[in-house]
Amino acid sequence: MKRDIFEPEHDEFRATARAFYEKEVAPHTAEWEHAGITDREVWLKAGETGLLGWEAPEEFGGQGITDFKFNAIMTEEYYATGSTGVGFGLQNDIMASYLVHMTTDEQKERWLPGFVSGELITAVAMSEPGAGSDLASIRTTAVRDGDDYVINGAKTFISSGILADLVVTAVKTDPEKGHKGVSLIAVEADAPGFTKGRKLDKIGARAADTAELSYTDVRVPATNLIGEENRGFYHLMRNLPAERLGIAIHAVAQARRALELTRVYAQERKAFGQAIGTFQVNRHAIADMSVLLDVMQVYVDRCIAGVNNGTLTAEEAAGAKLWTTEQQWQIIDRCLQLHGGYGYINEYEIARLWRDARVQRIYGGTSEIMRDLIGRKMGF
Repeated sequence: MKRDIFEPEHDEFRATARAFYEKEVAPHTAEWEHAGITDREVWLKAGETGLLGWEAPEEFGGQGITDFKFNAIMTEEYYATGSTGVGFGLQNDIMASYLVHMTTDEQKERWLPGFVSGELITAVAMSEPGAGSDLASIRTTAVRDGDDYVINGAKTFISSGILADLVVTAVKTDPEKGHKGVSLIAVEADAPGFTKGRKLDKIGARAADTAELSYTDVRVPATNLIGEENRGFYHLMRNLPAERLGIAIHAVAQARRALELTRVYAQERKAFGQAIGTFQVNRHAIADMSVLLDVMQVYVDRCIAGVNNGTLTAEEAAGAKLWTTEQQWQIIDRCLQLHGGYGYINEYEIARLWRDARVQRIYGGTSEIMRDLIGRKMGF
């Protein structure tokens, strides 16, 4: 189904993104999957190409463009080229909202040039060993001491935690107030007492590093506060619609890649003297998935328009994240089945897509949390 949401400038950006991924990322897939982390050099090359931080004002190296269609294109071309590992989605879809729209002029001068160039890799640290989706229960604290905050606590499941140079950390600045006592403080990786722990050994997304972080009497200037003190929970909630839409875009793009690989495989793989795609049961399965993908794409494109014009609600973003990731899993699992025994062999891309897809229904809020958010909005 032809999409009508893009203009010529988007098509030019897509060609640039595809060429970059084909040259600088896709050839390193096996290497980075084995290492469990990507090279920093690719971030610098992405910055040189204009693929990072375009929302930043021009005086800091950006383009001053706020248009989630560009974010979608980056994700779509990432999967279309068989790329893996690089956390550009985290940088552009999530971190830009904090560093571009919630920072002071002084903070922008410190952080945005490196953010745009790829010299400054960023991450957000919310989840803790005892607190995942329930942000009100986080136990990491930041106590004001003169012109500094002193941070103590631990974080886990932090995407880009190993590579990150700057970590926007959710802390309790007023523990007695629950979620109303949460603040966001940026912590530089070289801050004394800040430790990057083990790189977590995940089922999938193995080239994308995920880490545990530890804070022991980490002294951070008060000027590293992002937004307002004790308003961190609301800052996080404001950014969640875009974050969850980003996950939904990943779901569609990943499922589309899986279906394309399966279509080619079903045309080439022979059984009983004919291509397996010519068997009715397989042909019908591929047809069903193709139609479902069209529906998913229309749904997500409508949400992209909503986030661009500011009308996408938290519940609508939760619905998009919930439904697309559930459908993504069904599609990719069926595609793996159509590959037969080869689908279970790691050297086949479909196996990696299957492993990588499983986390989609967990991070950014589990499917169960999404259902609860939607149900509460309906008055239950």
